[in-house]
This record gives sequence, C-alpha cells and structure tokens, in this order.
Amino acid sequence: KGKLRGVMSNGMICSHDELGIEPSRLGYEPEYGILVLDENAEIGSDVKDLFGLNENVVEFEITSNRPDCFSIIGLARETAATFKKPFNVPTPKVKEVGGDINDMLSVEILDKDKCKRYCARAVKNVKIGPSPKWMRERLEACGVRAINNIVDITNYVLLEYGQPMHAFDIRDIAGSKITVRRASDGESIKTLDEQDRTLINDDLVIADKERAIAIAGVMGGFNSEIKDDTTTVVFESAMFDAASVRLTAQRVGLRTEASSRYEKGLDYHNTVPAIERACELVEILGCGENVSGMIDVLGNVEEPVSIKFRPDKINSFLGTDIAEADMLETFERLGIECRDMMLYP
Repeated sequence: KGKLRGVMSNGMICSHDELGIEPSRLGYEPEYGILVLDENAEIGSDVKDLFGLNENVVEFEITSNRPDCFSIIGLARETAATFKKPFNVPTPKVKEVGGDINDMLSVEILDKDKCKRYCARAVKNVKIGPSPKWMRERLEACGVRAINNIVDITNYVLLEYGQPMHAFDIRDIAGSKITVRRASDGESIKTLDEQDRTLINDDLVIADKERAIAIAGVMGGFNSEIKDDTTTVVFESAMFDAASVRLTAQRVGLRTEASSRYEKGLDYHNTVPAIERACELVEILGCGENVSGMIDVLGNVEEPVSIKFRPDKINSFLGTDIAEADMLETFERLGIECRDMMLYP
C-alpha cells in the first residue's frame, strides 16, 4: 500500500523481468511484459510456488579427471556405489513409424582419428513448440535456457547421459549427406550464436556437400539450426577426439557445454543409448515420429584397457587399509568388470 503520484495504490502489475523469471519457465512469451497467472492461482500465494522456483538444487563441483560424473546418470552411479544402493538405468524404448533413415541421409567419416563414432537418427512430422513444464524446470535448474522441444531434448540428454547431441533441419543438409572432415584453411562458418568463425585445417567440421554446418564437438551452424517451421530433424550423437575439440574450442574462443565434456574424454559406447533416449523423449513429448533405423559409423576406436589389480599397492599408495573384497565390491557397483582374477605383486 502506498501513494503513487498522489493516488493511493494497493498493488502493482509485475512483469516477468521485474520478478527475475525467465520466459522459458512460463511456457509462453508474455505480451507487453505483463505476467498473467493461471486462473486457479490463489490470491496470497507465493509466486515462487506458482512457478516451481522453490525446488532445492544440489550443485556439484566435478574435477576434470572425472568426466564420468558430468551427468545425472554418472552422479547416480557414484551415489549408488557410495551408499550401496541398487543402480538401474532404464533402457530407452524407441517407437518407430516406418521408413528408413538410409533413404533420407548418408554419413561418411573422412578423419577417423578425430571422429571415433557418428550416429544419426531421423524424426519426421515434427511440431516445434515449447517443452512441457517439467522439462523446462529441470533444464532451468541446471542453468540451461529452454528454447524449444527439439533443442531442449538434446540438452536434456546431454545433462542426463553426459553425451553431447545436436539436431539439424534436414532441409539444410545439402545433398542429403553428412561428411565429417577437416576444415579447409580459412574456411568460415557462422555458428548458432550468429558469430562468424574462421577455421584452420586442424579443426574438425560436420559438413554437407556444399559447406560446413557445425564445428564438431563445439557448436552447430546457424545455417542448419532448428526453426519454427522445421518438420524433419536429424539427431546427431557422436564421439570426437578430446584433444581436437579442446584445441578448436580454445582457438575459436567458444567453450560450450558440449566442448567442456568432449575435451575431458567420453566413452563412444554412450552415443547409441543417448540418441535412443532422445528419440524416446520425442515420443513422450509427442513432438514428432521416429523414422526407422539408425546410421552408425565407426572411426578408429580404442579397445578397453585392462589394468592389473594390486590391492597391496593401492593401500600403500592411498595410506588406507581397504580389504580386497571391499575393493572388488566397489568395482562391481561402479560397473568396472573384473575377470581373470590374479593378484599381482
């Protein structure tokens, strides 16, 4: 209650800007800056409750040597192992409507050292719009701005699986072919932030038959972004060399959520579950239909490394007294395979 220009006022209309609420959390763009509440909102309610702003968020600081924990699933695995609780990740279930992605697109990897694996799936009859409230709120809680349902799905999978993803409008893939290649010296691309980037031959790009449409592992191109009238989408889930992504991101001055994960080293086995999860979310959100089939091209991948198990040396190095059986149980809970059990001096 107070006087404004000599007139008694018992309240005021607030915009989302004045309240510090992102439009993406509302699910619509407020007209004239006026925030219209749901008709069922009770007078006297706390605005934080109305917009889901009272949720507690745990913030983790992950060291660079633990890229396995740069995801919700990774943190869940670590937590389950620590507290000796069951750890179960549901296998994504993809409902396909027919057709064949191989009739729509082809993929070729020219630099198999810098690109270890490239997976692609297609979604047709896409309806671009805002994501549901639960997804927007989870993204916002993780510091990611909600954009639209398709882009939000790629960011959601990034946070959930730790696997960066990208979505292309298939209309913008000239020749219906994706080629993973090195850039030409002086080659230019306008990235999604609408900045022109000049590349060198050491940089890896995703290209069509005419030009680069993304800087591999860093950011997509403005020339193939998801638009309001996009109807067919290509999901990309790939594994790029850590050092290559790090050097490119540093040189072009563009460090992203994707590059920060790639540069720490990822597991190429994670590309398939991640892209399947994205397609599952398409079905859950009802924003498109999954075309049958997946393109899966392998580059030069490394075989899993076997490490000799030396319990005494581990305890000596750590200054601990952990029983061998406890070590093996911890390995099992973390999903680390133990076989040919021989103890080495």
